[in-house]
Amino acid sequence: MNKTQELFREDSYAKCCEAEVSGVNERGGIILDRTVFYPTGGGQPGDAGTLKRPDGTDISIATTLCDKDSGAIIHVPEEGSSALGAGEKVQCVLDWDLRYARMRVHTALHLLCAVLPYPVTGGSIGEGQGRLDFDIPDAGLDKDALSEELNKLALRDLPVSMKWISDEELAAQPDLVRTMAVKPPTGAGKVRMIAVGDVDLQPCGGTHVANTREIGSLRVSKIEKKGAQNRRVRIVLS
Repeated sequence: MNKTQELFREDSYAKCCEAEVSGVNERGGIILDRTVFYPTGGGQPGDAGTLKRPDGTDISIATTLCDKDSGAIIHVPEEGSSALGAGEKVQCVLDWDLRYARMRVHTALHLLCAVLPYPVTGGSIGEGQGRLDFDIPDAGLDKDALSEELNKLALRDLPVSMKWISDEELAAQPDLVRTMAVKPPTGAGKVRMIAVGDVDLQPCGGTHVANTREIGSLRVSKIEKKGAQNRRVRIVLS
């Protein structure tokens, strides 16, 4: 399988693109030469949407995965969808409402990292909600106080930007890596960094809004104790 060009890495707002089918795996997963579909990873679910043929017929995509060995992105069709063959041309069209909700939540979780500067032990992103697990030695967290801090940051109109640094630069700054369980991929020579204004900078491969005001209002819905030093903080978009 050939590596798929990941258009979403440079532009989270790209909603569609033209692509060619590189192949179809043994389970019917469709591999394209390029895509705007984000594959499951980093706690963010894979995108859904549609592949449109030139004749007007559509193939609904239920989710998107990545073959880590090859870098091929696999578009998983809904059961019963018609088959595609290598060399066919299609138009990729995202379920934009679904993706944009996840972009807002993902960016909000970066703000949560800014408010709680502790190592992250896990996390997940859903539609309108998400959570992070923190390694906190002495937890005395207050939902209302955290919600107020998060909304203050969101309303600051903080720009969200992306840049690439080398593997060597990241190795020289290990404090940039917040996640304990999942380390950013290295070996390709560069690592993608996401900066939220001047409040958060860390390696991240996901999709984000361009400005924190796009997140809207949010609140901490629940704080759970998951161990002696582990606290799960859940947020929801209002």
